[in-house]
Amino acid sequence: MVGNVAETMAELEPEDFYLLSGVEQGMRFSEWVNVEKIPEYAGLSEENAEYRIDRCADRDLIRRKTIQYEGYQLTFEGYDALALHTFAERETVTGMGSSLGVGKESDVYEVETYRPMALKFHREGYTNFREVNKEREYTSDNNHVSWQYTARKAAEREYGALEDLYPQVSVPRPIDHNRHAIVMEKLPGPELADAKLRSEQVVGVLDLVLREMDLAYRAGYVHADISEYNVAVSDDGVVIFDWPQSVETDHENADELLFRDVDNILSYFGRKYPGEMPEVDPQVVTDAVLDGEFESVRALAEPEA
Repeated sequence: MVGNVAETMAELEPEDFYLLSGVEQGMRFSEWVNVEKIPEYAGLSEENAEYRIDRCADRDLIRRKTIQYEGYQLTFEGYDALALHTFAERETVTGMGSSLGVGKESDVYEVETYRPMALKFHREGYTNFREVNKEREYTSDNNHVSWQYTARKAAEREYGALEDLYPQVSVPRPIDHNRHAIVMEKLPGPELADAKLRSEQVVGVLDLVLREMDLAYRAGYVHADISEYNVAVSDDGVVIFDWPQSVETDHENADELLFRDVDNILSYFGRKYPGEMPEVDPQVVTDAVLDGEFESVRALAEPEA
């Protein structure tokens, strides 16, 4: 998807971006933007707007519907193009690289800037809009909410958390943010799910993850979705990533979500490395984090019978 958009960028003219920005503005008010309103939103003449609509539609940057009225909306490719255009103008991104990972709620690509970085496009709300809109707090109080808004708010929330946490907590260093996209440091190693830890490393790596969760709590955040798929492992330690669903520690459910995170990570290590894991109560570990007293799971392990 983004690879194709990166190639298309060279073909686009300034007025094409005016058209895309106009459709984006119109989508603040309705899911489909009436074609009659697009010239005003885009600052283009009717004739020029019609020409730009055809150009952008041919490149799959906008889509059309004709039921009730002729209307247009951005595709994610169109939204990607707007974000990439802004990053290029800021000189944050100077070149696109290969895919680093494609998931249900985000796509991540390598990009060139002063050194290789990661560009994350949030996709929340595009294919599972109703589910995300119901679950995520940043969309729950809006009457008209588009996938565009949902993805943008997810990126804003994640970027804000990264700015607050870095460098006290081992998270990707945030570089820039626009719309639904974030530029940040690349992960230093594989996801925990793909890592093969030696027996003597298991408890030490688990302790590193829990200490970062403790540091995040001290900094005011609970991740709220910790798993083996959002922890990266390298020789330098661990990095916790994917923070759009995080909550601040004064949230009414923060302690419950912290317990869930602790339970998730303990359960994963228990399943994958049963022989190396001590018996430990997730509530005891959670309480240690809440009290600022966590040091190691071994210190909190239940006595052997």
